Amino acid sequence: MTNATPEAPSLAEAREVLQLNVTYTQARVLHTALELGLFEFLAAGPRTEAEIREHAELHSHLVSDWLDALVGLGLLTFDGGGYANASRADHFLVPGRPHYIGGAVLQHGRVHYELWNRFADALRDGKATSGRNITAGAVVEEQPDLDRARRFLDHMDTFNQFVAAQLSQVLDWSRWTTFVDVGGARGNVAARLVLDHPNLKGSVFDVPGVEPLFDEHMAARGTTDRVGFVGGDFFNDPLPGADVILFGHVLHDHPEESRKKLLAQAFDALPPGGTLLVYDAMLDESSEPEAYLQSLVCSVILDGGSEYRVRDISAWAEEIGYEVEQVIPLDTMTHDRLLVARKPG
Repeated sequence: MTNATPEAPSLAEAREVLQLNVTYTQARVLHTALELGLFEFLAAGPRTEAEIREHAELHSHLVSDWLDALVGLGLLTFDGGGYANASRADHFLVPGRPHYIGGAVLQHGRVHYELWNRFADALRDGKATSGRNITAGAVVEEQPDLDRARRFLDHMDTFNQFVAAQLSQVLDWSRWTTFVDVGGARGNVAARLVLDHPNLKGSVFDVPGVEPLFDEHMAARGTTDRVGFVGGDFFNDPLPGADVILFGHVLHDHPEESRKKLLAQAFDALPPGGTLLVYDAMLDESSEPEAYLQSLVCSVILDGGSEYRVRDISAWAEEIGYEVEQVIPLDTMTHDRLLVARKPG
């Protein structure tokens, strides 16, 4: 029997654990800057601390440390007199800029952060901590809250703008002339596809309450005559027919039986030889840790929500009658994978 001397604990590893423990503080500093409109205010040029305080009605002694923390995070610069947006904040965190991703930041700050605060409850009982459908609730009512819906769709479009660019590039869209984006919201992905591929015309199928925001967004993108809107409930109404039916970041919101039902409805709507496309942060042995965190996000938000494994959706599709052609990794923020399947014929 040997008396092995235990290895001394690594202080570097301890620091890594402690840094992981306080990562939320960085997120809250960022969330608050968006909530207070700081980056938008600084878009016109540098401002002094006094000007920032006056604009945002801030009176606390915390303001100086908050601004300097944003400098330390690389989101602001300071020249000794005034604060200004760093280049990445100017590109991505100023509303109205082409690559704005602040909608996702605001959604996480206002909604997701509180849900994760009750994550231990979800682990105990398996129920979403939201207690309600925060994704569609703003647009399914008879008189939807369009401002709340617009904020949520800003969050969705933050992520799907990256998916749309990839989706447009990795497939040969010259094979098709029509597509339907099921649950496509205000049509951000559909607009990108028709702008990139003049041969295409598309439709978005979503709850009727989204249509005013769809019309608004298509007018802004210049795609009003290329993408149409069909209102309905995709669990109870037949899907429109097209050469391609697309489910993007939809199946992960629902339990397995609902996913199978949607795939079967798409099969019925597709013509012989038609194509099914599904993208989500699907899981397999090579998945990044972020994909598992994304799966937990879905579970915390909606009962039955989660990411799913590539082998599972492939089996569901084949059971329905599809021929699975390929699964393509996409270079997106959520490490999505794209399943391509064909209806025989």
